[in-house]
Amino acid sequence: MVFQQLSPFIAAVIGFSMNTGAYASETIRSALMSVPQDQWDAAFTLNFTTKQTLMKIVLPQAVRIALPPLSNSFIGLVKDTSLASSITILEMFQVSQQITAKNFQPLLMYSLAAFLYAVVCTLLTLLQHYLERRTSKYVKGSEA
Repeated sequence: MVFQQLSPFIAAVIGFSMNTGAYASETIRSALMSVPQDQWDAAFTLNFTTKQTLMKIVLPQAVRIALPPLSNSFIGLVKDTSLASSITILEMFQVSQQITAKNFQPLLMYSLAAFLYAVVCTLLTLLQHYLERRTSKYVKGSEA
């Protein structure tokens, strides 16, 4: 059997996808399990189908519960992409190292890379906060 070598980019995508997918699937499973059985029973009492019950009752509650940990995992994934440099994928921090080797200004280049990571993570955090407020709009006692 002949094995074909994966490109570093494909290997990184597979690695990050499997790692993030494992955490995300557990988060979604626990969010679905956190919706009380009474919600299902009440929907079936009202003659909802299983699909209607999921779409109109269970998933909106589960999304509200799963959103914070899923968002945090995604933000962590953005920061973890710097690990891809270990398998020869050019990413922002490695590019700053290469530029530093040419212009001998490590403080400037590393500060710029840190600033870009901070901007991206801040924007994602603001998006997370907006989505959390939007999904909690009808929850009694929420700040929205």
